[in-house]
Amino acid sequence: MNTHMLAQLLVQLIVIIGLSRLIGRGARWLGQPLVIAEVVAGIALGPSLLGLISPGTLQWLFPADSMPFLKMLAEVGLVLFMFLIGLELDPKLLKGRGHASVVISHSSIIVPFGLGAVAGALWLYKSLSDPSVPFSSFVLFMGVSMSITAFPVLARILTERGLMQSKLGAIAIACAAVDDVTAWCLLAFVVSLVRASSLAQAGMTTLFAVLYIGFMLVLVRPFLARLGARVASREGLTQNVVAGTLLLLLASAWTTERIGIHALFGAFLFGAVIPKEGGLATALAEKLEDVTVVLLLPVFFAFSGLRTQIGLLDTVQSWVTCGVIILLACLGKFGGSAVAARITGLRWREAGAIGVLMNTRGLMELIVLNLGLDLGVISPTLFTMMVIMALVTTFVTSPLLKWMYPPEEQARDHLEQMAREPAGAALVPSAYTVLLCVSHGQAGPGMAVLSRALSGERNEASLYALHLLSPDRTLRVRPDEALDATGASGSALMPLMGRAEKLGLSVRTLSFVSSEPARDICRTAQAKRADLVLLGWHKPLFSQTVLGGTVHEVMQESTGTVAVLVDRGLSQVRRVLVPFVGSRHDRAALGIARRLFKQAGAEVTVLHVTSPEGPGTGRAQVDELFPADEGAAVKLKVVRHASPEEAALEEARAGYDLVVVGVGAEWGLEDRLFGVQRERIVRDAPGSLLLVRHPEGAPLLAQNPGQAQAREGAAPDAGQVVGARS
Repeated sequence: MNTHMLAQLLVQLIVIIGLSRLIGRGARWLGQPLVIAEVVAGIALGPSLLGLISPGTLQWLFPADSMPFLKMLAEVGLVLFMFLIGLELDPKLLKGRGHASVVISHSSIIVPFGLGAVAGALWLYKSLSDPSVPFSSFVLFMGVSMSITAFPVLARILTERGLMQSKLGAIAIACAAVDDVTAWCLLAFVVSLVRASSLAQAGMTTLFAVLYIGFMLVLVRPFLARLGARVASREGLTQNVVAGTLLLLLASAWTTERIGIHALFGAFLFGAVIPKEGGLATALAEKLEDVTVVLLLPVFFAFSGLRTQIGLLDTVQSWVTCGVIILLACLGKFGGSAVAARITGLRWREAGAIGVLMNTRGLMELIVLNLGLDLGVISPTLFTMMVIMALVTTFVTSPLLKWMYPPEEQARDHLEQMAREPAGAALVPSAYTVLLCVSHGQAGPGMAVLSRALSGERNEASLYALHLLSPDRTLRVRPDEALDATGASGSALMPLMGRAEKLGLSVRTLSFVSSEPARDICRTAQAKRADLVLLGWHKPLFSQTVLGGTVHEVMQESTGTVAVLVDRGLSQVRRVLVPFVGSRHDRAALGIARRLFKQAGAEVTVLHVTSPEGPGTGRAQVDELFPADEGAAVKLKVVRHASPEEAALEEARAGYDLVVVGVGAEWGLEDRLFGVQRERIVRDAPGSLLLVRHPEGAPLLAQNPGQAQAREGAAPDAGQVVGARS
């Protein structure tokens, strides 16, 4: 029996996670957050779709005796997720915005709460409630369920739109934080009333809840602050620290369950009291979020879908009722938030955008609704209507936000914010800017070493490290992972930042969610006026092509020089080889080599390969490529060979730290989207390589004295290239 139940659970998990990710691809194409896909997947697996198409399959996949196990797994996932939501609530979000945030968020609670309570009292209680449910409990629950805002989904939308660091985004995320805390406190009070057998017991439950909150703030929070300081000062989170934290989390959830306000509140409270300074909160989130969001949360969505029976809405009246609920929910949230935002001084477009954002509900609404269904406060029919309301309000957020707050308004907001910055606050561009694009941590150390050589001892370069987060990575995005973050945001940047600190490099980090990584890399490069876009390379899962996938797309769309570092333990840049036949990509490679020579004193060898029948070349070629005072220091090797690729490989085996080679068929390198044949020069070269591509038609930046173009006020140029005529 036990073996059968385990096999059943494993099959359920395979179907739930697989379908959620499959539908998630479609949701991403429509510009919707992943939560939409997972809710739809849950409904599709329930009686609303699968049960309608194939009742036998539904009974086989989700038999009645398996539901208790599925429910417990979903409950554990919710406890961990509420802990992660608590970790997100940072008091610094309210800094300088306390008054506006409190006014807007409380208006966005009071107005929909009132509409929900009135609708429940005058209409829904009589038609869609169990008569045994106390009138006061039903009315209060309807008010709370109408006033919820989905903090994680809102943060995700803001980050994807690049609004997290804007005035609008800062106000919206602060309002959502205040909204979350207030709404969950109200819900805890409602749950205590529902569970209590008398008013006196409800009062005792409320008293114990207040005492427990005080205990967590006064005693537990200082202990966690000391723990966070120890984690920050050592290697990081150990298994003992994680185990101890999980024990405290479970104890907090158990305590609130015993008090009578549900385990979810204990998990949320414990996450909220963990100090956000010191790195403990970020480290814990990175440890727990993937297994929680990818494995356990889809189980909750599937369980919710199994309880959602759209077939119960079988009359015109029921659909009209559902439509009115959606209308009241939108009117209360949008209207209350937008009017309050306008009163606090925002323009109508900004106020409207705040209203749209606060109207998103998503996962948080589903948690509240499942809680109400478990407690018997709402009927299955009303539960289904409210789930549809949560889906609709979440689905319309992205398109309405794009209409209410278009890109030109976003640009205006950004320009106004820049105008308010004090003089000298912005980073002054140096003569050379490099954008380091990191997708995996293993590429970071080598990129830091190369950046040190490009910057020189006096740090004569502006360095930006960019890490793009996949939309499928999490259901939630922490505010500290937003664009223009001040620290290493995410584990992928930590190896790079650690090596950069040891090398004395100053690197600014950028991180945001991107559904179009190649395009966003190019946009960021243009915004930062990057001379060089440096991509880290890792071995792909299937393709063997170095210059495929996202690398190919960046090389095709970039208006400047792009280089891919194939790192094989690069620890210094002392000996550099540049194979050369004369293409624009080769000249771009020579430009990078010249900078390595000037800034790091690297020994540069130019390998000029000619055909066996072609004319030779000599020192005049180097004099053309380098100024006279530098050309003498460059070693020139001229070889006649039928295969330039083979000639370059033979020379590379002489022990160079770095081979800088232009992209081109002569070297066996052609950027293409797909490919199964790994390039030979990459496969067989013993050391690290830098593969360089310069866009066709882009200007070449002159390097000889007196030929350098003025950069100030000019458009971003193509890259640092030798001043030879193409």
